[in-house]
Amino acid sequence: MGAYCNVDVSLPPFYGVASSQDPRFCKHVHDNVHGNIYLDPLSLNFIDTEQFQRLRELKQLGFTNMVYPGAVHSRFEHSLGVYWLAGQCVEKINAYQGLELGIDRFDIQTVKLAGLLHDVGHGPFSHLFERQFLPQVINGCDWSHEQMSVNMVDYMVDEHRIDVDSQMIKRVKDMILASSDFAPPRSSSEKSFLYDIVANGRNGIDVDKFDYIPRDCRACGLGCNFDFQRLLESMWVLDDEICYRAKDYLTIHKMFATRADLYRTVYTHPKVKAMELMMVDALVHANSYLEISSSIHDPSQYWKLDDTIVKTIETSPSQELKEARELILRIRRRNLYQFCNEYPVPKDMLDNFKKVTAQDIVCSQKNGGVTLKEEDVAVCNVKIDLSRGKHNPLESIHFFKDYESNEKFTIPDDRVSHLLPTSYEDMIVKVYSKKPELVQAISEAFENFQLKTYGIKAQVHSTPQKKRRFNSTV
Repeated sequence: MGAYCNVDVSLPPFYGVASSQDPRFCKHVHDNVHGNIYLDPLSLNFIDTEQFQRLRELKQLGFTNMVYPGAVHSRFEHSLGVYWLAGQCVEKINAYQGLELGIDRFDIQTVKLAGLLHDVGHGPFSHLFERQFLPQVINGCDWSHEQMSVNMVDYMVDEHRIDVDSQMIKRVKDMILASSDFAPPRSSSEKSFLYDIVANGRNGIDVDKFDYIPRDCRACGLGCNFDFQRLLESMWVLDDEICYRAKDYLTIHKMFATRADLYRTVYTHPKVKAMELMMVDALVHANSYLEISSSIHDPSQYWKLDDTIVKTIETSPSQELKEARELILRIRRRNLYQFCNEYPVPKDMLDNFKKVTAQDIVCSQKNGGVTLKEEDVAVCNVKIDLSRGKHNPLESIHFFKDYESNEKFTIPDDRVSHLLPTSYEDMIVKVYSKKPELVQAISEAFENFQLKTYGIKAQVHSTPQKKRRFNSTV
């Protein structure tokens, strides 16, 4: 399943290395991050399908553009960017070590396709769909966009009868899954370093981040001092693993630090999270009528689902969608769930942290005044790390001294600088009131919860008085 191929499976001369060097056989597009990008003929067979074009209707950052108006870029241009950087990466390795590593045109085309198709199964509204919506409507849901991307690749090949080698498609799918919980085992005979280019499950350095970090920074008007080109130019393969020059240690650290900063200031901005919570509630209300979750295992139906589901809900006259429509109308009119406060979980409590729920907040309310209900409260438990949980990602990265050396090694933090962080994970608990008039009661209950749990108020400051007062326009 998933491949149509003639008897002769050899690649035409315009595939592989020549594809980025000979514009005669490529389509030329200009990207606002990477400049000129050349799309080879095989990749165009996938791009020019309704399934891939669907990515134009998936905003890369979901509702972030409601706070950062420039963040309207889509999964479409991100996928083209990852395609281009994947090709640049493998071709640079090929230029320096191609004979030694046995890299061929087949390998290069495979890596480029994996970069192009890695997000083709992504859900609407960034990661909201799989991380927040599906767990509420399907018990024990373990669905992932990586697995759907793999299923979608097979569907696209079959549906459009794309002439591509079956072994190439198998390796493309394995590369897409490489950093997920569904990553297949690799044989010792494989060129394992190729599987770390698009989605790196080994240490988190991959061209997916090389694209979305500068792209998201640019779209949001933020500075980005992470120089991915420096890493592309200097990477070297030792013992079937991509390694980096020791003097590029801080460049790699900047990549992880910039990513963490984007999470803290952009992806989990209080207003962005408020709109996400409201959208999740709207989707849950609409699910039984629209059967939104029914297509997650059927690529032939799933590709029709994108961000335009918002317009479907808000323009429908159906009474069954009344509650969902009202929530979307509140988003449009900026009548959002009210952010009450947040706190970072104390470092010594992270290992035993249990997710805070609305029930925890309601049960912390003292007697007297208004009585809170669970449906009045929304809680976000936001984890921010450097891509490896509580572990330092740089401990999993191997470095080399110079190009004449065959020795690879790790570098302890204290050999570089004492100013680098000693903790690599944050857990932020954010609490919202779904009704403006309940901000004060929920804020007080939230403070009581902190005192009961930690013996202190872990939040930086109390909720401002102006937010405690009823004000539906905040």
